[in-house]
Amino acid sequence: MIRRNLLGCCMCAGLAMLVACGGGDESQTYPASFETITVKTQDLVVPFEYSATLVGKNDVSITPQCTGQLMKVCVIEGQRVSAGTVLFVIDQRDAQLAVETAAANLTAAHAAVKTAQLEYDSNKNLHAQNIVSDYVVNSALNNLNQAKAAEAQARAAVDRAKVNLGYCTITSPVSGIVGTLPVNPGDQVSPGVLLTTVSGTAEMKAKFSITEDELNNLANAPGNETFDQRMAKLNAVKLKLKDGSEYPIEGRITSYAGAIDRATGSVTCIATFPNPDGKLFSGAQGTVVYPYKASNVIVVPTSSIVRLQDKTLVYKVGADSCATSAIITYEDAGNGKDVVVTSGLKPGDRIVGTGANNVREKQQVIFPSSPANK
Repeated sequence: MIRRNLLGCCMCAGLAMLVACGGGDESQTYPASFETITVKTQDLVVPFEYSATLVGKNDVSITPQCTGQLMKVCVIEGQRVSAGTVLFVIDQRDAQLAVETAAANLTAAHAAVKTAQLEYDSNKNLHAQNIVSDYVVNSALNNLNQAKAAEAQARAAVDRAKVNLGYCTITSPVSGIVGTLPVNPGDQVSPGVLLTTVSGTAEMKAKFSITEDELNNLANAPGNETFDQRMAKLNAVKLKLKDGSEYPIEGRITSYAGAIDRATGSVTCIATFPNPDGKLFSGAQGTVVYPYKASNVIVVPTSSIVRLQDKTLVYKVGADSCATSAIITYEDAGNGKDVVVTSGLKPGDRIVGTGANNVREKQQVIFPSSPANK
């Protein structure tokens, strides 16, 4: 009998504490209500982040245009050079001999032209005196023209030999920083062998990819401007370095690929950043941060969302003060505390703002005696 009375007392106490939608005595004292918020739209700047690789705007691969033994390496790795600085010297002896031979051939060709010219002039005078026939004069003229053509070929051979001699001295086509040097004096080099890379670092390109949907949003934005005009007016972008620091100079998106990569569904874009102090290096990794200005979007705190397996929920609060779950989709607002809801909520909805993880379906979350309901 005592055990039965004790069980009855416990059941009565439990019923007195139980609060469910549509039942219970509202005159009782209830626990504190959950904090709620009313959904509304607002303007927001969302920082979209994209992984990027840096390359010099004028990066140049240095390869030889002739075959020969590398005689001298005139720079060291990491050295800053100006356009025209000598980088490498290839054995010039054969090329120099070719120049001298071509010059000698040009001298001989020039002498042949003079001889042919004398012969033609002489036959022309004799023809005027009716001493030689037309055939002789025409033959002399042909010989003169052939000699002149041979002279022109010899002159071209000299120019070609000088060009080949110039190939033996390799200079930097741009101002920048010398990369790695995989060759040493004495190595045999030929066209196609990479000697080094000179990175033109006055401006740096950050290569990153955007999705096809993001590209379409730009291309189909309202207004009469062309896609290129809209691209030109895009907000300035920032660069976050690998160590987490922010590069102090802003850049701009300057170009994009004309085709979508079907393997990844993305488009390659390039943001250009000034690099006056040479703090950015070709090949470095970073993050391009694009501040996207969103208008009339629904923003809610992360404390109001509940992640359940592959779904994300919020709890809407109805007129009966009870919570009902609603599936939403969202994007990160970029500030670490809010999300941008893209579906599942509309302005005017009331949701649980704090402690949503502790709410159960159909649970009463606002109590009559609470100021939240007044």
